[in-house]
Amino acid sequence: MKKQILFVSLLALASNASALVVSPTNDGEVLANAISGAGIAIDVSSINYVGGDGQAGLFADGLSSGIGIENGIVLTSGLASLAEGPNAEVDATGAFSNPGDPDLSALIGGEDTLDANILEFEFTTTSGDLFFEFVFASEEYNEYLDYIDPFGLFVDGVNYALAPDGQPISVGNINCGDTGVDPSGPNCDVFNNNSDAVYDIEYDGFTDVFTASILGLGAGTHTMKFAISDASDGILDSAVFIKANSFSSVPPTASVPEPGSLVLLGLGLLGFGYARRRKN
Repeated sequence: MKKQILFVSLLALASNASALVVSPTNDGEVLANAISGAGIAIDVSSINYVGGDGQAGLFADGLSSGIGIENGIVLTSGLASLAEGPNAEVDATGAFSNPGDPDLSALIGGEDTLDANILEFEFTTTSGDLFFEFVFASEEYNEYLDYIDPFGLFVDGVNYALAPDGQPISVGNINCGDTGVDPSGPNCDVFNNNSDAVYDIEYDGFTDVFTASILGLGAGTHTMKFAISDASDGILDSAVFIKANSFSSVPPTASVPEPGSLVLLGLGLLGFGYARRRKN
């Protein structure tokens, strides 16, 4: 069900609200350890991070900002610091002119990808199952749905980052049309429109919190690869927020707040009416 925010005058409360805070880091070991949870052991010597300076980071205060995850890591196709709200830029972009990733390109029908941000490693588990929680967000929403920036999580080479209808996670596969409110859009019921800056993050839209459940994986050593990139061109950032300590063999038990449920209603007064830029 679409989340709605009542626009009420609570300026005094809004002024005290916490906001998303991002601390950029390119240290793959720091990033991997931040998401490591119960029942798995990451082989530190196998960690490989790919990305430009400031492309990834740690984040905090995600619940008060509306994304449904309090803290964890953020991987982006641009600059991690640009994730911080409010949504005050028309076309937030951090471009590195770096290569894309063939696995991501394969997810979107061979489309060119650029500025890939990748965290990969080997891990060992004594359980047959694997779980973690994440949110996908993008500045490509809502006008540029043909620029289908993708996110993939590959365990032993198989992508498990899937929308509710089984399609890979991308701008094109989760949206509410070019208005942000069209219920006929693919997987619209798990999309949150931020074009009017209701939520305190920069991106124009983001998903609900998804739980990736990989069942029957089997005990032993496996490979994990998180990857996100731009598609078609290198502008307008996309990001994935991965919950701290949620990469685990134990399924999550706590209920996840709906995006915006902990956002003070006064944040609605920060809505903007920006003119959107045309993509060249």
